[in-house]
Amino acid sequence: MLPDAEAWFEPRRPLNLSLTFHLLGAGTWRRGDGADFWHATRTPAGAATLQISRRDSLVDVRAWGPGARWAVEHAPLLCGDEDDDSGFAPAHPLIARLHRQTPGMRTPRTHAVFEALVPSVLAQLVTGIEARSSYHRLVAAFGERAPGPVALMLPPSPQVLAQTPYWSFHRFGIERKRAEVIMRAARSANRLEETVAMDLPSAYRRLQAFPGVGPWTAAKVAGVALGDADAVPVGDYHIPHIVGFALEGTARSTDERMLELLEPYRGHRGRVIRLLMVAGITEPKFGPHRPLRRIEKN
Repeated sequence: MLPDAEAWFEPRRPLNLSLTFHLLGAGTWRRGDGADFWHATRTPAGAATLQISRRDSLVDVRAWGPGARWAVEHAPLLCGDEDDDSGFAPAHPLIARLHRQTPGMRTPRTHAVFEALVPSVLAQLVTGIEARSSYHRLVAAFGERAPGPVALMLPPSPQVLAQTPYWSFHRFGIERKRAEVIMRAARSANRLEETVAMDLPSAYRRLQAFPGVGPWTAAKVAGVALGDADAVPVGDYHIPHIVGFALEGTARSTDERMLELLEPYRGHRGRVIRLLMVAGITEPKFGPHRPLRRIEKN
């Protein structure tokens, strides 16, 4: 199937697509057989499926669907081409080494705020396994077949989720509280999308004005949709321990101590966290794991 739009660009900085898209691996992303990546999204111009691949020093972009041209034009932002890490010079030996080893890890900017919000809300106060399962099932139930030659699903539209009663979310392991956060946000999705054109402090204020969206969720959204390389998800179950263990060798830490340790990297604090996560660094495990919940049976 011929694409509806295609282009190429030469990245201004080193680019590793796998590392850049590492934390975007929800139900609307797929890695191809080679070095290409597929992404289904709802653009301001309509639905689109992108194929992004490296060819020597260039990045090839092909797209299908009504939003194909918009998606192709914004592909450099999606690939983090505006992410500037030139001022990032970590003094800590571990962070410096990880930064040298991952020169192509960019901070993407999807420009899709509601699409980033839904999986972020689903990840509130549950395990990653639960959150990913809930999102995949939600997409399968309420999404649509994406345009193009591969079997991808579009994320559910705000219009569909705004009209879905909260009890319909239960079968995906989503209780009433998180379901209603998504439903309310879906009803005001245009207000969310306006944050793309705001400066980051204003965008964070707008995001956190939505009921159920606190600092943790806002940082998760901004780190994906708005390209914020400084996004710190305060209130995370694991990240303070990971940062504390990596930077000062403590097995357990707090949000307050995490922020103190990250302060020298202000402007790139989210980048430090991503480096640690991409490297698979984690805190020592003690005691039982958090149990999985069965919301649909409650």
